This record gives sequence, structure tokens and C-alpha cells, in this order.
Amino acid sequence: MVEQVRRFNRVVTERVGALNDHFLGRERPLGEARLLWEIGPEGCEVRILRARLGLDSGYLSRLLRSLEAAGLVTVAAGAYDRRVRVAHLTAAGRRERAALDRLSDEFARSLLAPLTAKQRERLVAAMHEVERLLSAANVQITSLDPEHTDAQHCLREYFAELNRRSQRGFDPTVGATALPHEVRPPDGEFFVAYLYGEAVGCGAVKHHADAPAEIKRMWIAPKARRLGLGRRLLERLETCARAGGAQVAHLETSAVLIEALSLYRSTGWVEVPAFNEEPFADHWLEKSLT
Repeated sequence: MVEQVRRFNRVVTERVGALNDHFLGRERPLGEARLLWEIGPEGCEVRILRARLGLDSGYLSRLLRSLEAAGLVTVAAGAYDRRVRVAHLTAAGRRERAALDRLSDEFARSLLAPLTAKQRERLVAAMHEVERLLSAANVQITSLDPEHTDAQHCLREYFAELNRRSQRGFDPTVGATALPHEVRPPDGEFFVAYLYGEAVGCGAVKHHADAPAEIKRMWIAPKARRLGLGRRLLERLETCARAGGAQVAHLETSAVLIEALSLYRSTGWVEVPAFNEEPFADHWLEKSLT
């Protein structure tokens, strides 16, 4: 398997021109071209570029300086926070990005042109699957304080989705709560999932002495679904509950969260009578952790 991965990497890097200092016939290598594309017409914070592309600060700085020297990019302090550095494309940078887009489209067509219609379908389907699996492999799940900026972002998105999908207004301060002090060690733990440096999911555990642990606030951003992330995050939460001494875990969910309910049922959770008075819940589930 390792040899196949390495062979695949060699074929791809050669075929897409990653080894050429003049990517797509332009005056710069692939790294600089990709950075122009990621900055985009609206600009992008340098820290986000670093996380999204997996680059260390030194190498990213060298790429940005090269693009600045070419008159394609400017880097300045953010408008609302002077501590934040933001990269923007100049007019020349926007023209260069447009040219790269056009040439990239032409290159993609050149890859497909020699193949039969059936082969094209197979290649595109295989590329989609490789993209999906590589994205899944890039997900990182990290324990964070529940009042961390990324944790709060995920919770806001989660509550907003609940209110979009349900006629009932969701109030996180009533019913089966998961307040910050309840999901902060030693009483619990809060987790955030990252994809290319962006917070795309969360979940929490509430520990209880001599009682089932509670799985709370589990959410995956729409853009990160169908990557197997929900299953991975749920396993992490179950492991946390087990490490806290629980032999059984509880969770409740709304009927509008069809995908979540399907995940729970497929991973060994079984429906039980209501064990709390959560007004937003329609299903109460339990799982043995032993």
C-alpha cells in the first residue's frame, strides 16, 4: 500500500507540472500559483493561508515576498485588527490569477482528451474519491476550552442549523444543558474538528460519577459531511466518556437531524425511554461502552 501511494504521488507530481519552475508556462512555480489562487479576489488572512495549505511560516513568507516583488500581491495589517496580516491581490495579481484559471482549465481538458468517454468517467470518479479520502485524512480533532473562539463558532453554526431545520426555537440554556463549566475538565471535555485549519465540527462530553456520561453538541459543517468525520468524532467522544469512567453513554437528538440519527443507529446506539426533559429532543439513545 505504501509503494502504491508513493507511485501515485510520483505520477501526479510529474503530470500536473509540480516539478516545473514555470507552472502552466507562466513565470512562477506551482507553489506561488497556488497561493495566488488561495488568496482569491477577496483577499485572505496569512494565518488562514498557512493553515489551509499546511505551510510553515518561513516558507509562506518567502512565497509572499516573491509575489510582492512581482507586483502581484500586497500584505498589510487587517482593517479591524492590526495584529492580523492580510494578503490581497493587486490588479496585476487578479489578471495573473485569471490567466492561471484559464490555463488550468485547458490543462484539465488535455488530461481528459486522450481518453475514451468511459475512461474519462472512471478517471473523474476516481479523482473525486481520492479528493474525498485525502480530505478525510486531513481532519484533526482537538480538545479545546468550550469558550475558545473556534468552539464558539461551531456552537453558533450548530444552533443556527437547528433553528433553520426545525419549527421549534432551540434554546441552549434550557433543558439538557452543556454550559462551558459542564464540558470543561474535570467535569467534561469539548472537542473541535479541523479541516485544513478551519473549524468544521464539534462535540462535547459531560462526565457524571456513577451515572451515564452525556454526549452533547455534536455537529459537522455541511462542507465536511460525507467524509466519515461524524463517525470519527463520535468515536472520540465515546472514548472520552469511557476514559472518564462511564460504562454507558446517553444522548438525545431531534427528529429533524436525520443524518445524525442514522449515524447513531448504525454505530450501536439504541433508543430508550426519555431520561431527561430536553424540550427539543424527539429521540433518546443509549450505548454500552464496556
